[in-house]
Amino acid sequence: MKIPVLHADETILVVNKPAGLPTLPDGYDTERLYLVTALEPEHGTLWVVHRLDRETSGVIVLARNQEAHKSLNTQFEQRDVSKVYHALVSGNPMWDERTISAPLRADSDNHHRTVIDNDMGKPATTAFRVLERFGRGAVRYALVEAQPETGRTHQIRVHLAALGAPVAVDLLYGKAAPILLSEIKRQYRGEVETERPLLDRLGLHALRLSIRHPLTGEQMQFEAPYPKDFGATLNQLRKHFKV
Repeated sequence: MKIPVLHADETILVVNKPAGLPTLPDGYDTERLYLVTALEPEHGTLWVVHRLDRETSGVIVLARNQEAHKSLNTQFEQRDVSKVYHALVSGNPMWDERTISAPLRADSDNHHRTVIDNDMGKPATTAFRVLERFGRGAVRYALVEAQPETGRTHQIRVHLAALGAPVAVDLLYGKAAPILLSEIKRQYRGEVETERPLLDRLGLHALRLSIRHPLTGEQMQFEAPYPKDFGATLNQLRKHFKV
């Protein structure tokens, strides 16, 4: 699997993680390919600093030595990094901008969900901004920018669901139904029974990440282009479904 490299030096490696690839081993399947094992044959030993959900695509930084790992860990722990995500959400948000602070904790169910818990949850804050709206009738979508101030598991997904705008194709917190061209394009002439979805995985992409370089202290920003399925879905929404 070819993983796009956004930046590489002797200290850090920044890549555009494909959707469907776990950052670290997923469950008990130790033979399954994950990000680190996919990269290490070409780039050497890597240390994980932060994670993206398996179905989330986008920018992720890895350390190439222990000193860089320590520095980056400190930056993330002290919230001295900036993260920007783009989410394609189901529905039409009743707000243009919204910041939500809702404590989160991991649930103990078999699906490994995260839940809002005002008593036992850890602080979590995310700022949202609607960038574009799509749809007609009962079928609506929106492109939303998310800037998480904290980095809890599934934070963006849970907060968007709580605001009534779950991420599209989110099995855990929204609807698992894929986005189809037949629901977007008027007078669709294809075979609905054999139609391939435009997007059949979580509509969440880590767009930008800003960090201080562990060695030089330079402020650096990295941006990961949309993957093909995410970009193609947006193009079709803009063409046929723009509000």
